[in-house]
Amino acid sequence: MEQAANAKQTITPFLWFDGKAEEAMNFYTSIFKNSKVINVSRMGPGGPVMSVTFELDGQKFMGLNGGPMFKFTEAVSFFVSCETQEEIDEKWEKLSEGGEKSRCGWLKDKYGLSWQIVPPVLGKLLSDPDPAKSQRVMQAMLKMDKIDIQKLQQAYNEQ
Repeated sequence: MEQAANAKQTITPFLWFDGKAEEAMNFYTSIFKNSKVINVSRMGPGGPVMSVTFELDGQKFMGLNGGPMFKFTEAVSFFVSCETQEEIDEKWEKLSEGGEKSRCGWLKDKYGLSWQIVPPVLGKLLSDPDPAKSQRVMQAMLKMDKIDIQKLQQAYNEQ
């Protein structure tokens, strides 16, 4: 469900970084459209960055330079819906730069944060009432790292 233009966001992802909150914020805002830096809080005038607030495609995030005690895991990831192969390719390459590419549209960025880069058509094809079609799509996806829309559709249309 899309947020109304003036709706107040009540839940904000809060990300813990080891001294790289500002760098990560700048990295993310350079990748996603409709993104901006909202605030950078420092520990005293001219001091190191304590926290950042930013938007990615209109979604507000906060980041904290909390130190090395906690790391990101795959237990939490950001699901990015990409309509076209061009958008998948762009987000996949930019977000995985310096990170780690994985299977089925998953990747870790250079800060260790997990992302899923997925086209909406995947869900549509996987939920087809014909189990043979949806199973072929599932088998095709399981062989992919970056999702390839054309290969999913080919698997769906096989006889």
